[in-house]
Amino acid sequence: MRRLWRRLRLRLMRVLELFSGLGGWRYALRDRGSVLAAYDVSEAANATYALNHGQEPRARELATWPARELADLGADTWLLSPPCQPFCRMGNHQGLSDLRSRAFRHLMDLFPQAPPDRLVLENVGGFLGSDAHALLSERIRAHGMHPLDLQACSSRFGLPNQRPRVFVVASRRPLKALPMPDLLPGPLAEFLDAEEDERLYLPPEVLARHRHGLDLVVPEDRRSTCFIGGYGRRFVGSGPFLQTERGVRRFSPSEVARLLGLPAGFRFPESLSLEARYRLLGNGLSIPVAAWAIDHL
Repeated sequence: MRRLWRRLRLRLMRVLELFSGLGGWRYALRDRGSVLAAYDVSEAANATYALNHGQEPRARELATWPARELADLGADTWLLSPPCQPFCRMGNHQGLSDLRSRAFRHLMDLFPQAPPDRLVLENVGGFLGSDAHALLSERIRAHGMHPLDLQACSSRFGLPNQRPRVFVVASRRPLKALPMPDLLPGPLAEFLDAEEDERLYLPPEVLARHRHGLDLVVPEDRRSTCFIGGYGRRFVGSGPFLQTERGVRRFSPSEVARLLGLPAGFRFPESLSLEARYRLLGNGLSIPVAAWAIDHL
């Protein structure tokens, strides 16, 4: 039994959570490893992470991360979600030329000095085939790792929300794609708050101006479009709006969190604004899908 326990402990991943946000990767990791350090420059993200995980991320700009600090951490696994704006449908499609890719480019510069044994990167569909994807693939193969490109949507995992994402998984050992679940999503009603926040309803003049561009859903629906970081500020193309007998309203942050698969105990700091909460959720992970990606390791 002791030998078995030692073998199991040796398999546990020693993780760096990069661009950690509200800590979605840590939720997806579950008991398969420990997060040695998390990194993010957002004060709102770091406060939310610390509140839910009891560990304060390091507020370091990864674009200037010293190689010595990376090596000294002794991590064997990277879990990361670099900024998606350089690759997303509504972005500028500048890839590595985008200033928001500086941190990712620096990580690729550091890769040869302290390459991980395992890696999972999450991003939007436009990442595949980009110059950033090509650079990552070159680094992975140059260090004897086996890459696997995956595409998945949370609607296949029992969640009534469409959040298509790509995952680049890499390991020192050969990888094989796992079957993807095909669970019937439940109705949106199962993910709604017991009590509505009246402030989320759109004023009549706002609804009249934007109604034809809104993605309207009802509680009985089993689908909803992807929430983006601008959900609190934009109306068209930012995510679904709920049609009720009373009118049309935004989904609350707690409802969005449930649609992402975050646990019931997840919460935000009380001082965090509504827009900041939507921004963190829009940049977050679908937890069941991220856990499936980690399962490949």
